[in-house]
Amino acid sequence: MDIKTFVCNPYEENCFIINKKASKKAIIIDPGCTSGEEQDRVNSYLAENKLEPEAILLTHAHKDHIHGVADLQKRYGIPVYMHPLERPELKFESKGIEDGEVLELADMKIEVIFTPGHTPGGVCYLLRDEKVMFTGDTLFAGTIGRTDLPGGDYDKLIVSIMDKLMGLDGDIEIFPGHAASSDIAEERTHNPFLQPFNEPEEDYLSALDAVDQN
Repeated sequence: MDIKTFVCNPYEENCFIINKKASKKAIIIDPGCTSGEEQDRVNSYLAENKLEPEAILLTHAHKDHIHGVADLQKRYGIPVYMHPLERPELKFESKGIEDGEVLELADMKIEVIFTPGHTPGGVCYLLRDEKVMFTGDTLFAGTIGRTDLPGGDYDKLIVSIMDKLMGLDGDIEIFPGHAASSDIAEERTHNPFLQPFNEPEEDYLSALDAVDQN
């Protein structure tokens, strides 16, 4: 699949456009693009690659992740998906999603993983077949999302990451809402914010095998 990253607004938020190489249907994830040059870059990329956006997916509704939503929805007439617990004063309509739901969009199957903690309704989007996950501000390369903002909850965030994400295949690449990408194996073995849970990758996989056999 193709993954195009646009770094947007003063918070250097990652907006993604994804599509399968054999398809011209696309998904926009967390369009934090502000008006003007940033939105022009997104629209130009879609036009130059003859991509037709089918939907906008939001990992959460902090302002740095949603700047461009209203304009993009109006321009392309596409639905916006986010968890119903994300309820800021928005200038766009959205469809609710649930934990475990599988969205079939743009010739892709996208699993919704409910990961509250950074915000009450934060989610990650897993494309299991493509070994790719978009983690918003839940999990980053070498760190985790902040929990000191309204609605944040450190304990819930840690539980979300450990229970929902760390048991996934190690070769799943993660694309966070800010900064660089990583993968599950790297984060569960080296992310300092997940200590003392860190353990060598081979030990973690052996432990999972033991659980499966019981």
